[in-house]
Amino acid sequence: MTELKMFTFSQIKDEFIGKIGTDKRTAYEQELQLEILGDIIRKVRLERNLTQEELGRLIGVQRAQISKLENNTTNITMETLLRVFKALNAKVNFNVELLNNGVSIAQ
Repeated sequence: MTELKMFTFSQIKDEFIGKIGTDKRTAYEQELQLEILGDIIRKVRLERNLTQEELGRLIGVQRAQISKLENNTTNITMETLLRVFKALNAKVNFNVELLNNGVSIAQ
């Protein structure tokens, strides 16, 4: 009988999406983070018993824009994101990680 080989999720992503640091993997990770952000907005909105229309009114956009944010079908500006979380009475923390990429200034 043939023995099955086991793979971790990280190994599968490395193989089929690309290693960490590659353009394809970075794009994948960013898209995943935006998808999670949309899910968080939806979850908090529902916990606050708000409709998409009500949340839209609170931040000055149409219901369709809230739907697009929750479903990750539009780009979101930092300003809009902060307005959404302020309207939802949610605290926002950002974590910035600086990479060891050299920076050069053309002279």
